[in-house]
Amino acid sequence: MPRFFKYILTGLALTVVAFATEAQTYHLPGAHQEEHSQLIAKQQIVGNQIKVEDTQQFLDQLFKEEEEPEIDIFTEGWDSKLVNPFNEADVPETAEIDVSRFVMPHPGYITSPYGYRKRFRRMHKGIDLKVYIGDTIRAAFDGKVRLTNYERRGYGYYVILRHSNGLETVYGHLSKFLVEQDQVVKAGDPIALGGNTGRSTGSHLHFETRFMGYAINPAGIFDFNNQTVHTDTYTFDKGSYQLARNYDPAVNSEYMKEYLKTHPQPKVSAQHSGEASYYTVKSGDSLSRIASKNRTTVKALCQLNNIKTTSVLRPGQTLRLR
Repeated sequence: MPRFFKYILTGLALTVVAFATEAQTYHLPGAHQEEHSQLIAKQQIVGNQIKVEDTQQFLDQLFKEEEEPEIDIFTEGWDSKLVNPFNEADVPETAEIDVSRFVMPHPGYITSPYGYRKRFRRMHKGIDLKVYIGDTIRAAFDGKVRLTNYERRGYGYYVILRHSNGLETVYGHLSKFLVEQDQVVKAGDPIALGGNTGRSTGSHLHFETRFMGYAINPAGIFDFNNQTVHTDTYTFDKGSYQLARNYDPAVNSEYMKEYLKTHPQPKVSAQHSGEASYYTVKSGDSLSRIASKNRTTVKALCQLNNIKTTSVLRPGQTLRLR
């Protein structure tokens, strides 16, 4: 017996006395010694195995699918003056777009649908809605103003909003801006007043819905006759983005009749017979000339139209007189 213990019980105390009979030396088997030596020989410096660059690449790939798309929504092409600032190569074949939180930009009926125009030999990339000059135009979704601009041979005065759902909406032929570039807006916020500027033959709102530059048929998202969206989610598809959903000209005609009953042509607000409430700027016009012809003042014109006495007037521009 290599070691034994003798226990002596004295009263309530237990005293342990250990006696060692002899010293003993332990040795690992030879096979264990050899394996241990091999393990030590194969060890390398940890710094040579782990690199910061490789680790970062691994993490980037790991969380690639979890990045929030909203981070870049308001950066790509933001400073561009183009209606379409996107790169075709970046547009996915399909995408699910949340359109549940919306407001109709205006309750007007459709005066011209989306589609190719044989007469002009070009594509009409939006829908025209009936508005009267001075009608309030509202933001369709939450977002931010990317651009307010003027185009004499096209949109006239127009606003482009970029939305957190990935869409951009374009509002054309306006008479006045109510927002500024980079301004954050909520769905339903007033952004402009309806007008008849640019390439337009009558007061209306040209309304576009775009996804990364692709001009989607607005009737594929909105049911204008019922003033709602078709579904809470719109599926963008490169093969079908130009299609409408249940657009019926006959139903639109019925809606037009009801709209005209509840939204009659505004009466001309003027102090003199034949004097209009709005004036379309002609070549060679100046503020003083317009004020004199319409029996008003330059100061009044500037206040009504939110312009300065030094503002440059453009032919086709609409000014409010009263």
